[in-house]
Amino acid sequence: MITSATVTDLPEILNIYKHARTFMAQNGNNTQWADGYPHRELLLKDIQKRQLYLCCDAHAVYGVFAFIIGEDTTYAHIEDGSWLSDAPYGTIHRIAANGVKKGVFAEVLAYCERKIPHLRIDTHRNNHIMQHLIEKHGFRRCGTIYISDGSPRIAYEKIPEGLLPVY
Repeated sequence: MITSATVTDLPEILNIYKHARTFMAQNGNNTQWADGYPHRELLLKDIQKRQLYLCCDAHAVYGVFAFIIGEDTTYAHIEDGSWLSDAPYGTIHRIAANGVKKGVFAEVLAYCERKIPHLRIDTHRNNHIMQHLIEKHGFRRCGTIYISDGSPRIAYEKIPEGLLPVY
């Protein structure tokens, strides 16, 4: 089940991100969220805007992600490639899980595609596990974008058949 996060969920959300940072560091990606990202203030803003979601079952929360429908300023400039479509899209950000349940990415993707089938996502060049998941689920690598601190991210897009460019 996927539900909107609330302020009362914040301790569990912070624990999931802590687990994700540890997991990434243990798997060769010790720089992507090394500074404690995502910070409490950003998560509170996401909750206030109703764009932070939880993956949960009857027993516990096991995943968290931000989902924003609409233009993402981070994606306004792309290098070493181009976006596949300029049609309206949703962006998946800050996806993390606590490792208790498999298939969290697929669950998040299915939820987001029901909201809007045109999706974008990005990840760090050292996050090979996420790159594999993204590509396994049909996203295409489109180029490089830069986040607010200027560091590069691999940018991906997944679009429904009707939006594919015809050559």
